[in-house]
Order: sequence, then C-alpha cells, then structure tokens
Amino acid sequence: MIAALHTLVYSDAPVATRAFFRDVLQLPYVRDDVPEGQPEWLIFRTGPSELGVHPTSGPGGFDEVPRHHAISFMCDDLAATMAELAARGAEFATEPVERRFGTEVWLRVPGADDMMLYQPTHEVAHDLPPAE
Repeated sequence: MIAALHTLVYSDAPVATRAFFRDVLQLPYVRDDVPEGQPEWLIFRTGPSELGVHPTSGPGGFDEVPRHHAISFMCDDLAATMAELAARGAEFATEPVERRFGTEVWLRVPGADDMMLYQPTHEVAHDLPPAE
C-alpha cells in the first residue's frame, strides 16, 4: 500500500532552496545522512497531499501543453498566507488571479522554478480518510 507521496525539486542552488523551505515556509524536516563536508540534505514534511491528472490537450479547458509535472502549495486563506510568507522574506512572481479552480499566485523559490500557491474553490481530497 502506498503510504505517502515524495516530491522532488531540482535546484541550481540547493542550499538556498532548502533554506527557503526551512526558514520562509517553515516546513518541518529531517536530516538525511550525507558524507562529512557535504551540504546538509533536508527532507521536508509537506503535510496532507493530493494528486490530480490534467490533460495535455483536448477536453478539460486547457490549451495544448507539454507533458510535465507540477508542484502547488494549497492554503485556506491566500491573502493571510501571502502576508505571513512575505513577512518572512517570500517574494511573489505574480499578483493573485482568480481561476476556475481557485485563486492562485506564483511564489518565487530561490534556485528553482516558481511554484503555485493557491486557495482552492474545488472540493479537496487531501483530508479524505485513508483507503482501506
């Protein structure tokens, strides 16, 4: 049985990216064993998760896009979350935009691609009970 979802962020500046997740987003973490003298590797708890599958073209309201994966952070109150993160040094690449699925903003992640932060208006799956 699958116990969790492990996501990976590839970064040109992994020390800065890890510091951002640790200090700005304040995600809980464990340290992975690394050889002495190597930068600290952190594995972050990201809380409840969901997985959606979007079409690359055709029905579903999307223009044709290449096959890829994306990571988005969800929150209950976008304005409050943005203010809290900005107070800890977060920068945003966009202003909030209303979408069919909720309100989104793009969060700048040092050394990595921007990530979506959104307040969903769709029904969420992350709080469903585990499958039996």
